[in-house]
Amino acid sequence: QVQLVESGGGLVQAGGSLRLSCAVSGRTVVSAMGWFRQAPGKEREFVGGINWSGRGTHFADSVKGRFTISRDNAKNTLYLQMNSLKPGDTALYYCAADRAVYRSVVRTGTADYDYWGQGTQVTVSS
Repeated sequence: QVQLVESGGGLVQAGGSLRLSCAVSGRTVVSAMGWFRQAPGKEREFVGGINWSGRGTHFADSVKGRFTISRDNAKNTLYLQMNSLKPGDTALYYCAADRAVYRSVVRTGTADYDYWGQGTQVTVSS
């Protein structure tokens, strides 16, 4: 059973930074992973993703230049570094993993990912 556990969310002022982590257990083979977010009353949306090797990333236009993704496959952990946060970034943030191994392409749809964490809340005050 694959489990994803996010951490690192919290309350931050606009312009501040947060680093989210996602610990993966129950699986040793790497796959592409992604971060999504969902604000109240809105659909879950893609934030960014990283391929299995960590050398390929892709971001939503709304976060490009402000967010970065990295992974430590030895620690089975995914990270999302969020800088220059805005109130519009307020949401529940989820990490997700693709079932397919060694996928080199980062996909952006919620249906493209098979495993999900429970989410961590990020609140950005103005």
